[in-house]
Amino acid sequence: MIRVCHLGKYYPPAHGGIETHTRTLARAQADLGLRVQVLCVNHRSTRTEIDHDGPIPITRIGRLIEIDKLDICPGLTRAIKRVEREVDIFHLQAPNPTMLLALLAARPKIPTVVTYQSDVIRQRIREFLFRPFEKSAYRYVDRIMPTSPTYPAGSRFLRGYSDRVHVVPLGINLEEFIDPDAKLVEEARKIRAEHPGPIWMSCGRLVYYKGLLNAIRALSRVEGKLFLVGQGPERRSLEREAARLGVSDRVIFLGGLPDVRDLIPWYLAATAFWFPSNARSEAFGLAQVEAMACGCPVINTFIPHSGVSWVSPHEQTGLTIAVDDPAALADASNRLLREPGLRQRLSAAARKRSIEEFNHKIMAERNIQVYEDLLLTNRIDESGIDRLPASAAVEP
Repeated sequence: MIRVCHLGKYYPPAHGGIETHTRTLARAQADLGLRVQVLCVNHRSTRTEIDHDGPIPITRIGRLIEIDKLDICPGLTRAIKRVEREVDIFHLQAPNPTMLLALLAARPKIPTVVTYQSDVIRQRIREFLFRPFEKSAYRYVDRIMPTSPTYPAGSRFLRGYSDRVHVVPLGINLEEFIDPDAKLVEEARKIRAEHPGPIWMSCGRLVYYKGLLNAIRALSRVEGKLFLVGQGPERRSLEREAARLGVSDRVIFLGGLPDVRDLIPWYLAATAFWFPSNARSEAFGLAQVEAMACGCPVINTFIPHSGVSWVSPHEQTGLTIAVDDPAALADASNRLLREPGLRQRLSAAARKRSIEEFNHKIMAERNIQVYEDLLLTNRIDESGIDRLPASAAVEP
């Protein structure tokens, strides 16, 4: 039985994409028989606390202070050294400068892997100051796992570690999205009855790289209403743009819905899921998978070296447009309304791809395969057996 410790940033009930992913992966691996624990920062207290998520022990290290998204946790390095004696492998979720610095200080001797969710895109000064420490820490990393095959080529950092890169896509528990209960289906019916006509939906934090100003501008060229799920600093500018274009009555801000189940009726009711992100800060777009599993076609953008358009490919599970092009977003939306059979074809393919590629159990199994290969390699190395590199293999 493999014993793994996930080095998270925080852990639910803390909100965030990395936090949610860590829990999804940890639970799936525990269901598959691994002995799993999580070590993270306590987002609620200066005290170190231990609790459980089912069979998974969660150690939350007390945070003394936070400085520019760097958590100062005096007990973190000591905790890593203690846990190292209990597990076979560390699995770090990145970006996570706090845990990476602690890993550098601890210098573990057991295998370490990293799920590499994105580069630091905008914080150039912080990136410049942190990069030397990051490079030193990655000397102790055995496998780096970006989440899509398109991402590594655009990452200056990852290009320096091509020998260790192994792509492992993200996944989610699809059960409720694929097979929603009768209550959720009825809620979707009520939404469609209350809002006749096309329903366009977007979901995510209201931040610059989501490109939602382009969604507001596209709405002036297409029928229907746009429902925005999420909160963030860009809301006021979005409201101003909607007022300027005279579409305020067709833009509905739903705020942050309290539970993922609350999203499902909107995915079921929507004509399409708009995902107009415009920067590589959007490295994957997991909300696309939720929409796809519900049979909701995605209209996304082609961001060079991002995984967004790989998750939902053009003309397969949705439509892909250029970034920052409201007219193209409107044209793609109008295609769904006017082209016979298009939405139905994309809807069926979207559900199929979500099941085959982004199921959380498949994700967990892929990660476990990386662990097994790495542990086997280490055992062979320790035994002193010489191994030919793969490139030196000779066909019989």
